[in-house]
Amino acid sequence: MVFSSAVFLFVFLPFVLLGALMAGKRFGNAFLLIASVLFYAAGEPLYVVLLILSGIGNWWVGLCMAKHADRPQRQFGWMVAGVTLNLLVLGFFKYWNLLAETLNAWTGQNWLPQSDFPLPIGISFYTFQALSYLVDVRRGICSEQRRLSDFLLYIMMFPQLIAGPIVRYVQIEAQLRERRMSVAGWDEGIRRFVLGFCKKVLIADTLGVVADSIFAQPVTQVNTPLIWCAVLAYTLQIYYDFSGYSDMAIGLGRIFGFTYPENFKHPYVARSIRDFWRRWHITLSTFFRDYVYIPLGGNRHGEWRTCRNLLVVFMLCGLWHGASWSFLVWGLFHGVFLMLERGLFGRLMTGSPRFFQHCYTMLVVMVGWVFFRVENFGDALRTVGLLFGIGQAPYALNPVPLYVSDLVVWVYLAGILFAAPIRQWLKDRVPPALREHWAGVALARCGVLAGFFCGVAWLTANGYTPFLYFRF
Repeated sequence: MVFSSAVFLFVFLPFVLLGALMAGKRFGNAFLLIASVLFYAAGEPLYVVLLILSGIGNWWVGLCMAKHADRPQRQFGWMVAGVTLNLLVLGFFKYWNLLAETLNAWTGQNWLPQSDFPLPIGISFYTFQALSYLVDVRRGICSEQRRLSDFLLYIMMFPQLIAGPIVRYVQIEAQLRERRMSVAGWDEGIRRFVLGFCKKVLIADTLGVVADSIFAQPVTQVNTPLIWCAVLAYTLQIYYDFSGYSDMAIGLGRIFGFTYPENFKHPYVARSIRDFWRRWHITLSTFFRDYVYIPLGGNRHGEWRTCRNLLVVFMLCGLWHGASWSFLVWGLFHGVFLMLERGLFGRLMTGSPRFFQHCYTMLVVMVGWVFFRVENFGDALRTVGLLFGIGQAPYALNPVPLYVSDLVVWVYLAGILFAAPIRQWLKDRVPPALREHWAGVALARCGVLAGFFCGVAWLTANGYTPFLYFRF
């Protein structure tokens, strides 16, 4: 079940909203936990058992750590055991086949069999939430959760269960006890949900059709203008798809009384790769910063070790997204540019015009998305060559107008425009008195309704497509 489906919008969500109101404060968390189990079981009827067992296991390890708080070595041992078990489960489901393929190819023998187990949806996200809980309990940043149902709700809360944001326990520890459903929360949450819904179905899905159609063509039949259309479409698709999901998750959280961390801050206006990663998938980048980069030494032990730490972090970041060498290359690609920006190259870029800085950043990001999108590494290299006119066909077998209609051009323009903070710019220019006047409030509500109905109309005409980050 996905947020942009008729079943979720018109069956599951109304049922949960009504049930949460009727459950009240006393039974509210228990009801949301049951709803979250049903939500996950609708798509993963078998792996919901794995999810529940993971939650129970991490809750128990947290209690054992608290029990030995006065014996640091034993507490540390429990944390290591919990972290190791989480990583082993994640590694088996996500990386076993990559390990088997690599080892068998190197040795020429069938040493390891391939696994037929599909990847559980959302396993990377809920595993990282569990890891952050164990480490934070060890560090004394948060207290252990003694109520199993509340801990399971932290792990399994359906808005952010499948594709984030990655929520740390310390961020909602108090909210699990004190959250309130309010009119203001509903108002803000609905607006945020509809914004994400429109991002997903109106922009991401429209441009996703263009990207998929062009990338499906043999590289030998694609010329430079057409491949740029595909890469730009995918660049906008992945942003509006993932940020749209995050907006919908944050909006649903606000409706139910939770405040989830922001996950995107207009990453495509960044003027450096460092700035890009401060804006893109913020909860993931801060996770790697706090739990990998800083423990490795961060930037405290000289330039060479700093560069090593950056490469390690972005290698892991690439592999986190998928068990493929292309993802590893994508991560290292970003890591190399982060290293370069720490030296003379970075100082030169800082002194250049802002427009040039932005163009450099977007060029690096878009080239990186090629490795993210094209699974075969050889095809990804040929696609990058095509972007710069290397190896293109002597004539266009597939002209651009075949894939890019007038409507798609307008969607391209809307995607580019709203990738900038244009909404905040417009809001800042509306006088507060007008925003708070009944007419301004009514106009804003009409805009929300119009956006929702447009999204539903698109779903009716085209059906829904799953979120890209479900497969990570």
